[in-house]
This record gives sequence, structure tokens and C-alpha cells, in this order.
Amino acid sequence: MKRFIPFVKSAPRVSVVRLHGTIAAGTRGTLSDASLRSLLEKAFRKGKPDAVALEINSPGGSPVQSSLIGARIRRLSEETGVPVYAFTEDVAASGGYWIASAADEVFADPSSILGSIGVVSSGFGAQVFIQRQGIERRIHTAGKSKSLLDPFRPESEEDVARLGRMLGQIHESFIAHVKTRRGGRLADDPDLFTGEIWIGQHAVDVGLADGIGHLAPVMKERFGDKVTFRRYEQRRPLLSRFGAKLAGDALGAFEERAEFARFGL
Repeated sequence: MKRFIPFVKSAPRVSVVRLHGTIAAGTRGTLSDASLRSLLEKAFRKGKPDAVALEINSPGGSPVQSSLIGARIRRLSEETGVPVYAFTEDVAASGGYWIASAADEVFADPSSILGSIGVVSSGFGAQVFIQRQGIERRIHTAGKSKSLLDPFRPESEEDVARLGRMLGQIHESFIAHVKTRRGGRLADDPDLFTGEIWIGQHAVDVGLADGIGHLAPVMKERFGDKVTFRRYEQRRPLLSRFGAKLAGDALGAFEERAEFARFGL
């Protein structure tokens, strides 16, 4: 109640937003701009917090959703005048680092994985399998570039070149975002934007993080021992809280594990 009593100074308050999982649109349990919209609005605006702290544990995912989430964080921070601190856990790589770099300062655990500033596209080729099964693939398009990298047809050099140009453009956007956010803190390292990853102190050394530290101690150092925390986190789907998973959720969980596994987690 002290917060509402005139002339009584209340304890500093930090909103803590937990961002765990892969980044994708339209899949339950993943991080997306739509699923985080109301959560972030509350974190920045409810109770006039002194800061917002992001707990990030994400191997990445959709570059567009990463960009939208990062842009929303910056927009809310500027509109409210509330600073943002990111605290990385196991991994803040690829899209996870895109979001982390939207913060004013980034802190890592000594064993956190950061970076992977690159873009990847993966898929499967099944044309040999369907041929062996006696299945004929039929596809008709209007426009020679309409069908790109069809997994049921042999890969063409032209399609691969087109994909490379697309990935290159997304990579350029990622690099521009990191340079804008991290500025002069970045080291002149030739591997910085190659998709390489850095661990803990090494991430600090190349400028991807500002220090080694955990959320509570760092926030107490900044705002005093009386600082309080209000936590915000996405709710898990009802069935998954009881251990039940629909087919789509199970597939999403498998894909998420595969993304974390890329970093040995």
C-alpha cells in the first residue's frame, strides 16, 4: 500500500519477464510477438516499474518474430522511460540473442552460450524415396520462381542461389540490429558475425555482453537491497500442465529440443 500513500517512498520494483523456448509464430508454447504482447505491456506499464529484466533462455527461431519482439521491447522502453536488462541462462543464440541485444545491458552466466549471429535454413529431400515407392510428383505453377526448394524434386543450383540471397539479406538485417544496439561495445573480431558462439566471459570480451552476473544480485546492486520483483511468464497450455500433449504440441516440443541440441543442451 505504501506505493499509493503520498510522501512515502516505496521500494524500487523490477518487472521480470521470462522468455524461454524457441521463437516461432502460431505454435503454442513458443515465443512470438503476438503471444508476448500483453505480457510485455504489463511488465513495462503496470505499477510503474524502475526497470524490466529479461530472463532469456532461447536457441532462436524465426528472424521476423525475433525482430518484432525486439522492436516491441525497445518501443515500450522508450515510451515509458524504463531501462531494460537482459540476463541469459543456458543459451541466448541466434534469435535469442537478437532479443537480448534489444536490452540496454546484457549479463551472462559464466557458462551461457551467446551469439550465433547468422541465419540457417534446413529441410529434407525426399524425391528418391517417393520414386522408389512408384509415386509421381505433379506440381504446376504460374511464374518460374513460384516453387522454391520443393523437397519432392531434385535440388537445383538456381533455387540454392535464390535461397542464399534471401538468407544473406536476413543476415544483413541481423548484423545491422546488433551493431545499432551494441555500437562501440563490439570488438573488432572477424568471427563476430559468422554464426560463431561465445561462452560467458568470452562473450563479454567481444562485446556481446556487458558483464557476468545473475538477475537478483545485479538488480540489488543497481536499485538497492530493498528492490522487489514482479514476475511475468507465459502460461503453458492447460493440457501440458498435466503432462498431456496433443500431436502438434508433441511435434513442437521435439523441434524445440532439436534447436537446443544444436548447442549441446
